[in-house]
Amino acid sequence: MSTRRSWVSNAVRLLEADANRSADTHLHVFPLPVDWGIDLYLKDESVHPTGSLKHRLARSLFLYGLVGGNIGPDTVLVEASSGSTAVSEAYFARMLGLEFVTVVPRSTSREKIELIEFAGGRCHYVDEPLEVYAEAQRLAHECDGHYLDQFTYAERATDWRGNNNIADSVFQQLRHERFPVPAWIVVGAGTGGTSATFGRYVRYHRHDTQLAVVDPEGSAFYEAWRTGDTGYETGLGSRIEGIGRPRMEASFIPTIVDDMMRIPDAESLAAIRVLRERTMHWAGGSTGTNLAGAFRLIARMRAAGQTGSIVTLICDGGARYAETYYSDEWVARHGMDMAPYRARIDEFLDTGAWREDV
Repeated sequence: MSTRRSWVSNAVRLLEADANRSADTHLHVFPLPVDWGIDLYLKDESVHPTGSLKHRLARSLFLYGLVGGNIGPDTVLVEASSGSTAVSEAYFARMLGLEFVTVVPRSTSREKIELIEFAGGRCHYVDEPLEVYAEAQRLAHECDGHYLDQFTYAERATDWRGNNNIADSVFQQLRHERFPVPAWIVVGAGTGGTSATFGRYVRYHRHDTQLAVVDPEGSAFYEAWRTGDTGYETGLGSRIEGIGRPRMEASFIPTIVDDMMRIPDAESLAAIRVLRERTMHWAGGSTGTNLAGAFRLIARMRAAGQTGSIVTLICDGGARYAETYYSDEWVARHGMDMAPYRARIDEFLDTGAWREDV
């Protein structure tokens, strides 16, 4: 075996060892009245070593690059990400002794930059958010490196058939519940990799489970799905970190999505406040977007006299958002009023009905 092949073999071993040490993530129950006949579960991805759902994606992208011959002992790794994906990729790059550079908008918060740098990464700045893709490609070409390209490869780097992916994990954990096959899976879309994994998995295993994708304000995914315009762009991005994109990404597969909902940002933030108060779980804004979508579906099922289970995700922990999403001053400064959304959520959790007039 060549020196390069030996290095790759050991790199794969290190990544698999990390997965084995991490074991599985918990599936929590959100408290709902038993007589509703509907159970809501939260898959807690915040407990990964890098603190978010993106830990799975980063590991998959690294394995994909390694077994495809694109990552070797001297490869410079490049990404276009200013968030949790970059943090997780920096973690794995340092584990393998590789240089990692991520292209970020100059407007990226200092807190996010510090997380990436703490994990061992280096940030390269551009002036406009949509410039990150071309600049990442340019950097990778310039240094003869490898562009990890989460927005293209997220949907193909994970084995959607099983192999302990997130979908397989959820269904294994539900085996002894009263509704072991969920009626709905609810996820957001950042790259589209998670929705692609769940959507393909349930079809491959012939489950009746439907997939709902929730999208924040300013994101292109919802309109692209609704209109069928795969070139749709907003140019805005999202205030809810980890989900939403200013353009339709290649790794988002709209044809496997059964329903999409656009969730107001203020409602997402109201939902994570409710989550913390009712469960003690402290989560980021994308988890609130997930919850808001799940609540709508529960109300819809109740109105139709249906029973069953719904699964969504805790995407990352809330500690990194203490000065933003959990700060009333920050929320007000960004022009968001959580009060009417909070009132609607509280009313829903008391009655099971969902008011649309907010």
